[in-house]
Amino acid sequence: MNNTLKYILLFVLFGLLILIRVFEDELFYDPYLTFFQNDYLYIDSPRREIFKVTVFTSLRYVLNSGISLGILYVVFKDKNIIKFSVLIYTMAFVALIAIYLYFVVNPRQEDYYLFFNVRRFIIQPIILMLLLPAFYYNKLKA
Repeated sequence: MNNTLKYILLFVLFGLLILIRVFEDELFYDPYLTFFQNDYLYIDSPRREIFKVTVFTSLRYVLNSGISLGILYVVFKDKNIIKFSVLIYTMAFVALIAIYLYFVVNPRQEDYYLFFNVRRFIIQPIILMLLLPAFYYNKLKA
């Protein structure tokens, strides 16, 4: 793959991540979007449909993860990195969604800040921001 095509693909993939963020209100059911934009440490948890918010949060994680895996493949072109990344994304999802569900089912004001950060790991491509430099550093050392 030549550099021009590589940069175009990276531009498109990062653009997709940006579009997911820009259109999050229209694409996903998430009452926590406005909740966490306000002074959430001092107000009650919003009304929510637990199944629906879990499905849409999971969908967003899957979309971000798939695009992130595409970015990792375009950058490194190494199937072993992709296999390892899929394992990381899967284990992270299982752990994070369990914690997320605990906070959704048992909302307590003293847990809002921790809930906010767990939710952020699920709905934002933070794992990509950790894996890209880690794999790059590993590639330099090899």
